[in-house]
Amino acid sequence: MDISNLSKIIIMPHVSEKSVMIADNFKQQTFKVAANATKKDVKEAIEKLFDVDVINVNILSVSGKKKVFGRAIGKRKNYKKAYVTLKDGQDIDLGGES
Repeated sequence: MDISNLSKIIIMPHVSEKSVMIADNFKQQTFKVAANATKKDVKEAIEKLFDVDVINVNILSVSGKKKVFGRAIGKRKNYKKAYVTLKDGQDIDLGGES
């Protein structure tokens, strides 16, 4: 698997209050991933992109919310989210504080 395919699997880190709490307490990182990504694909991509050891990957599909935009009713896109558990002592620096 080359770098261009890896970047297509991992779309972006998912940063929210819950994901920061999980990262601090359980050493898990959260990422938005491609809709067709599997656990094996996500594990390989994270290990090669960030040079860390992945213990476990949990993936879930998130349904987009129904929203009202003025008079029109719309829907946000569905996406897939991956919770990646890292080996003890390892961390992924996502460019937060310097």
